[in-house]
Amino acid sequence: MSIWRSVADRIAEATGRPFDPQPPSGMGGGCINHAFRLGDDTQTWFVKTNTAASIEMFEAEAQGLDALAASRTLRVPHPLCTGIAEESAFIVLEYLEMRHASAAGWRQAGELLAAMHRHGTEQFGWARDNTIGATRQCNGWEADWVAFWRERRLGFQLAQAARNGYQGSLQALGGQLMERFPALIDHAPRPSLLHGDLWGGNIGFGERGDPLIYDPATYFGDREADLAMTELFGGFPADFYAAYRAAWPLDPGYRVRKHLYNLYHVLNHLNLFGGGYRAQAERTMQALLAEC
Repeated sequence: MSIWRSVADRIAEATGRPFDPQPPSGMGGGCINHAFRLGDDTQTWFVKTNTAASIEMFEAEAQGLDALAASRTLRVPHPLCTGIAEESAFIVLEYLEMRHASAAGWRQAGELLAAMHRHGTEQFGWARDNTIGATRQCNGWEADWVAFWRERRLGFQLAQAARNGYQGSLQALGGQLMERFPALIDHAPRPSLLHGDLWGGNIGFGERGDPLIYDPATYFGDREADLAMTELFGGFPADFYAAYRAAWPLDPGYRVRKHLYNLYHVLNHLNLFGGGYRAQAERTMQALLAEC
């Protein structure tokens, strides 16, 4: 039995409706998984595949999407099912048509993200580990945000970089920052529901212009970590930020803290892709140490 017959059978089981799809159509847009459009005359689904060992990544993604959907704020694709077939893991998601963004759509995205961030819990973290890109993201629960970010975000990525051979000045600067960066988190954030990987490639706009978010690395953390990542790769339009701040103003000091939060993603890109991310990480650490 081919993987697609197995996936079709799981879709039929999950929906309670027969599903006899045409051959899948490959879709671009990601560098971690393979993505496909799978449909028949009445249903269309978005399917991602990877090696069988990736099943926990897909299960965690589905759990994260469910949590974001439960906030009833930003729209996310509904996760239908996950599974393993023919030595491949897969996740089946609601297929959503995308349209070009408008200024009104970006304003709505800012307002709804602020509303999503108001959904919180008692501690920082998540009920399970998930992934940031293809990298394990360590969660668990922690009452202290500084300890959480030091150990489960920056500390984890620096240790991974050392295992990948990035020693010398990167580790020296990282060690200094790990000792001194608590002074940079000079506010008391409450745990907010986060997307966790909110860059421009993980937000879109539906047929009615409504904002959509997907491919999450969900956990509860400082809401500024989500806002910071929106600025990392070119930034979102000014309408987005104005609408967010109007709905929930940021605390003083964000200008510095955003670089601390984005260092996690820069280090993750170093660990995943190498290249010039080492120089970017070191420049960021030097700038943060100067702020200390």
